[in-house]
Amino acid sequence: MGYTLCVLGCGTMGIAVLSGVIDSLDSLSSFRNEIPKWESHTPGTLTPVGNGDGPPDSSTPSRFLACVSREETARKLRKVFADLGSMGSTVEVFASKNLEAVQSADVVLLCCKPQIAYTILSEPGIKEALNGKLLISILAGITMYQLTGWVLPTTRVVRAMPNTPCKIREGMTVVSNLLPSDHLETDSAIILKIFSSIGRCRFLEEKHFDACTALSGSGPAFACIFMEAMADGGVMMGLPRAEALELAAQTLQGAARMVLQGGAHPAQIKDSVTTPGGCTIAGLLALEDGKVRSTIARCIQIATERASELGQPARK
Repeated sequence: MGYTLCVLGCGTMGIAVLSGVIDSLDSLSSFRNEIPKWESHTPGTLTPVGNGDGPPDSSTPSRFLACVSREETARKLRKVFADLGSMGSTVEVFASKNLEAVQSADVVLLCCKPQIAYTILSEPGIKEALNGKLLISILAGITMYQLTGWVLPTTRVVRAMPNTPCKIREGMTVVSNLLPSDHLETDSAIILKIFSSIGRCRFLEEKHFDACTALSGSGPAFACIFMEAMADGGVMMGLPRAEALELAAQTLQGAARMVLQGGAHPAQIKDSVTTPGGCTIAGLLALEDGKVRSTIARCIQIATERASELGQPARK
């Protein structure tokens, strides 16, 4: 029998995660004759639902709840999930009924804005409703120390940091290491099945989370700046805008897949493209003249420092 998954604060990222999980489970109907296969590091994988055509196991969601603050938002959300197909239409959307949803859930995914996390978890009855349940927070800047202080000791708390590409099931999620408990094996399976269905998933110590927020969380924005600049260069040299952007995007995607799927180091790929006296080395030297390498690295540093400030009390 599957569990009930509740998304508390179902905004942009909550919709992305829930949509990815639902889409993954829905897609299984096309692969019933194949052996379910998934890995924590494989993008676009399917969430397994047990053996063969049997019922979902205890680590696979079978009921979905989504919480928002306004009825107007709830109506829009119902339409979004209905467009996902038969399984999407089963999502139950709650407006201003956080307690009711949390009481009905087995696993709660906290996706609200970091600044209002304490307010939501402090609502009357929420702390008791979370008793003995798994609480997964995807909030930037809110630490395990803070989260565990806002709930009962019996609530199993974990942090996860997915990024925007999880909307197309090409995300990167980093999850904090789980604390030892009787539920460790099941909780690990639940977390991996949720986030492996929308991309890649890795467990890391929480001390690395601010850097992960900057690198994979903010990273798509940084990558798009580089992509846009490449396209601008193509336009400057006479390429039509649409084709220039397509070439830039596919080139970056291809290079990334050579690293992820082929195991090649970026330096190896760079050197294999760079011939003596050719156009690649000329372009690379121009990048080095502009300190692009150090600028990008410093960008991650500054974003990491800012990530550490999120969710913390404002300085007076």
